[in-house]
Amino acid sequence: MSAPRRAAVLGSPIAHSLSPVLHRAAYAELGLEGWTYDRFDVDEAALPGFFEKLGPEWAGLSLTMPLKRAVIPLLDGISETAASVDAVNTVVLTEDGRATGDNTDIPGMVAALREHGIEKTDTAAVLGAGATASSALAALARVCTGEVTVYVRSEARAAEMRGWAERLGVEVRIADWADAEQALHAPLVVATTPAGTTDALAAAVPEMPGTLFDVLYDPWPTPLAARWSAHGGAVVSGLDLLLHQAVLQVEQMTGRAPVPLAAMRKAGEHALAER
Repeated sequence: MSAPRRAAVLGSPIAHSLSPVLHRAAYAELGLEGWTYDRFDVDEAALPGFFEKLGPEWAGLSLTMPLKRAVIPLLDGISETAASVDAVNTVVLTEDGRATGDNTDIPGMVAALREHGIEKTDTAAVLGAGATASSALAALARVCTGEVTVYVRSEARAAEMRGWAERLGVEVRIADWADAEQALHAPLVVATTPAGTTDALAAAVPEMPGTLFDVLYDPWPTPLAARWSAHGGAVVSGLDLLLHQAVLQVEQMTGRAPVPLAAMRKAGEHALAER
């Protein structure tokens, strides 16, 4: 048997994370005996100390809020994808102590859309302008051939989104959140807002909606996603995103491919049903 290897997800709060369920399911299916995947509640202040204690048994880390930016100074290098949005959600650790950062959220979004038949779209709308919205813009840079309309609540967030759009090479139009119902007529709508934010929009779902990508997964479905499905529209969920970004993490941390997406999905759905 090979030497035990460790991986974990870090963030604060972290108790809700489904990552251990997904990664452990992958290890079991791949026959990786001796591999463990845990969760640790680590905030920005504690992150450097956590890194100092990492030994050669560590293979990788998954990072969630608020660590995706804070980790960058602690790394030996980051990928172009991570650099494009100043956010790292994956750290690969080698036995000689090197730590390299990547962002699997962006290709994970693209893969989740592709799984639902979305290879390209002429236009798209993004609801919200937080950290997830910048990753959504980076994903849309690979998928959307035309204009992306971003619905925001403040001028400060509008300025941030304009900056990201310029950096990512995306044609963006900024719209006021008061007009967010108009977003629902786009062929692809990406909802990046916290739970409850889009609930009031559910009543405005059009009769023949396009595709909704709602990054939430618990509780699921959101009122917006439920109404969207009821009207016959395609829905990509936050679990789809979580799965596809986790598949890429497992691949990078273990060096094994293909990674068992179906087994990971089954484990994730079972865990959510138990909540």
